[in-house]
Amino acid sequence: MSATGSPNAPEERPDELAAAVRGFATAPGASLVALDFDGTLAPLVDDPTAARMAPSARAAVDRLAAAVEGTTTRLALVSGRNLSDLARCSEPPPGTYLVGSHGAETGHVGPHGVDAVPLELTADQERKLDELRAGFAAAVAGREGAWVQDKPSAAVLHTRLATADDTAAAVAAADAVAEHLGLHAMHGKDVVEVAVVETSKGEAVDRLRDVVGQDVGTGGRARVLYAGDDTTDETAFAVLADGDLGIKVGAGGTRATHRVADADGLAAALAALAAAVEETVDRS
Repeated sequence: MSATGSPNAPEERPDELAAAVRGFATAPGASLVALDFDGTLAPLVDDPTAARMAPSARAAVDRLAAAVEGTTTRLALVSGRNLSDLARCSEPPPGTYLVGSHGAETGHVGPHGVDAVPLELTADQERKLDELRAGFAAAVAGREGAWVQDKPSAAVLHTRLATADDTAAAVAAADAVAEHLGLHAMHGKDVVEVAVVETSKGEAVDRLRDVVGQDVGTGGRARVLYAGDDTTDETAFAVLADGDLGIKVGAGGTRATHRVADADGLAAALAALAAAVEETVDRS
């Protein structure tokens, strides 16, 4: 199966996906397992601060992190959340790469916590961010259930708890703010995010390929297994090529070649990946 999937690829049998991830695990060279968080490892919840990995996903991620230690495979969490929020909610294992704010923030989990790369904005970006936040605040004023989250380089409109009419009005207002500032509005599940730093999960994953290749010393770019559930994850599926593996979590059109129903389905695939890695590693 090629890296570019059918727009409506059906959910496949677990044994077919298990075979695909085993093939990914046993191929030579550096590899990167990059996973979205919300809706992928963690069920979507009304209060984003309360999101945590599903128990099955938690067990699978921890097992995979232990299995890849000392190998040429690296684990990453790639999210629209800001980096500190992602780290707090996901409790990532040591050794994990973190990508926050769709790629605007990056870091690595060391033995004593997250080593984050400082995010620096230009004066023009700072000005636009101030205007963006003010415009989004006006967009939700008087609209119950709609609220704005501030990020280091972006503002996010949340409408999960708003009525259909308030959602439509708030989204239209947010889009107008973005257009006025010459910025791109990213639409996801009940969210509209506008950033002053131009980036995407796809760009972040593509950069991380090279980082991992250098880190493990294989001299080439890493192969990628990417899993995600939202429209913003499609930019990551779009950069996958031969030798890579894309897993869509849930319903909706996708470029991914494989699909699972939910976090439990992804956890089963990650457990199969961990088992394959464990079989190939001599830990004597």
